Amino acid sequence: MSGRHPSGGHRVAVTGIGVKSPAGNDLDTAFASVLAARSTAARVERLVEHDLPVHFACLVPPFDLDAYLTRRESRQIDRTTQLLLCAATDAVTEAGLPADQPADRVGVQIGTGIGGLPSMEAVTISHADRPRDMPVHTVPRTMANSPACRLALRYGFQGACTTYASACASGTTALGEAARKIRYGELDVAVAGGVDSAVSTVVMGAFARMRAMSTRNGDPAQASRPFDADRDGFVMAEGATVLVLERWDAARARGAVIHGEIAGYAENCDAYHIVAPHEEGEVAARCMRLAIADAGLSPTDIGHVNAHGTSTVLNDRAEARAIHRCFAGQSPPVTAVKGVTGHLIGGSGALEAALALRCAARGLVPPVANLTASPEADLVDLVGGTPRGVAPAHVLSNSFGFGGQNACLVLAPAP
Repeated sequence: MSGRHPSGGHRVAVTGIGVKSPAGNDLDTAFASVLAARSTAARVERLVEHDLPVHFACLVPPFDLDAYLTRRESRQIDRTTQLLLCAATDAVTEAGLPADQPADRVGVQIGTGIGGLPSMEAVTISHADRPRDMPVHTVPRTMANSPACRLALRYGFQGACTTYASACASGTTALGEAARKIRYGELDVAVAGGVDSAVSTVVMGAFARMRAMSTRNGDPAQASRPFDADRDGFVMAEGATVLVLERWDAARARGAVIHGEIAGYAENCDAYHIVAPHEEGEVAARCMRLAIADAGLSPTDIGHVNAHGTSTVLNDRAEARAIHRCFAGQSPPVTAVKGVTGHLIGGSGALEAALALRCAARGLVPPVANLTASPEADLVDLVGGTPRGVAPAHVLSNSFGFGGQNACLVLAPAP
């Protein structure tokens, strides 16, 4: 197949994927979890101890941190950067980039919605009365670009190293912008993705105060229920996902295993409300159409949609209307994996892109966890109950964030 993109420039291959998520610490495990619609939400004791309105979240299961980081590194960096470096290590290892790859042609593109805020919260609480004794690593631990820069430092990547903060769309934005840099020749390779670890007292308390989070403390496993009639808010989660992107022709030439490609990308802004989406989804629908057009496709070419699906009343309603508009009432199958994973904030888009790519390759659309009845069922074709088989095809993956930030990717499985 040609290495040229139908809209111009180079095609962009995905040659490595690393995952550290509540659904599993590798893509195969996470994929199995979403296919089984197994919720990962559980009680978190520190949230109970602080008497927060929400007592549960979706946490990354334990793994051997020492296999990825030295003890010194672990002490110097916070959990957000730890998760990002571990996911990136898996992705880069799988990609098997050649040793002679020019360092200045490899970039790092990372999205985060919260960044180092939880670490700043912790050090502020512990040193509020003695700021002169602030730990020496406070600034590099808490700065939002620390995950990206630590990743570049670890591997010596000298290309563009950029951190994107577009709220819950951050991970998708990072992947899309990385793909653009490769498509138009700025980079040959990009290590890109998203990360957040925001299960902290201040962050959880702030979102709870907005009444944006589910308060099903008695039954956390039922709390995240995208598009369900009984949804009452999102469930906070943490995690990191990193993809290695490179020029399609170069990946083919070196015999790399190709998972698929990032075929289309678009972003725009509702310019409507600082936290609420545009009620009719008009601008989000435009973003979807732009991403599909960027891939050189029409809406009828999309095999399924990975919805943002936060499990909040307003966001799910607006997204359903947007999908309905984009596909002129002929919705392809729609899933939303946050019923399993919870909401990783800036880390969600990258995880969902990786899962969407695997779903498209396997021809399976996972069911929406905890979906019983939906007021949006007349607008979109929601997958419930069991996985649905579909023909391998392009998939549209949506991410929408506070501030009206919309970002959409079109991904294609490898032929």
